[in-house]
Amino acid sequence: MSSEEIRVPGWPAPRGYANGRIGHGRPLHVAGQIGWDEHGQLVSPDLVPQFARALDNVLAVVRAAGGVPGDIASVTIYVTDVVGYRGAVKQLGAVWRDRFGRHFAATTLVEVVALVEPGAVVEIQATAYIDAGPGSMPGGPPGGPPGGPR
Repeated sequence: MSSEEIRVPGWPAPRGYANGRIGHGRPLHVAGQIGWDEHGQLVSPDLVPQFARALDNVLAVVRAAGGVPGDIASVTIYVTDVVGYRGAVKQLGAVWRDRFGRHFAATTLVEVVALVEPGAVVEIQATAYIDAGPGSMPGGPPGGPPGGPR
């Protein structure tokens, strides 16, 4: 894990998120990911399957950079229906735990009128801190070997 949770003395423990995290390693800024597959098709019109796929897409970017789920320090979740989100919070929590276990990022939830992709109901943006040595990222850092480590 490349970030550590910050706890505020005297505050109740957060449930399903962290109030803050300190990152250690190279920062990775993951663009907003939606619930579409590798062919650019939304996996479902429904929130929970789109949320699951959007998380999988975030994790695909993190893994492509040499990271793991525990490297994610923060996420911003944009939804088009916050009431629907609240109603599905147990299923969404199960989706999160299936991918992250008990690792909880600093999380912000924002309701928006719409997302750019028609039919998308959730978009997830993330920041991760990849704890890896020089040359371990695919493609390598500047000055590293082409194509990454061999």
